[in-house]
Amino acid sequence: MYAIIRDRGMQYRVEPGQVLTIDLISAEPGSQIELGEVLLVGDAEQVKVGSPLVEGAVVRAEVLGEQKGDKIVVFRYRNKTRYRRRTGHRQRYTQIRISEIVA
Repeated sequence: MYAIIRDRGMQYRVEPGQVLTIDLISAEPGSQIELGEVLLVGDAEQVKVGSPLVEGAVVRAEVLGEQKGDKIVVFRYRNKTRYRRRTGHRQRYTQIRISEIVA
């Protein structure tokens, strides 16, 4: 069984047991969360497509912890004016494991 979920503007195809990296949420490691915006639920024989969401469908997941992404270096430069600015950024993510899909 698989589902397509929407989380803050991003869409993910998920299956039970899959480890997924999503944008940072405020949840403790080891806690359970529910992702309620399910757009599609399918298995080998049948597919349910929502308009826009599937009624009563919920994806439950366990929070594994936080993770940091790669460092992004932002370098601003203007020629002939001695203007140089170097800044960096590391995005923070939450890692979750999909426990079950309830259709």
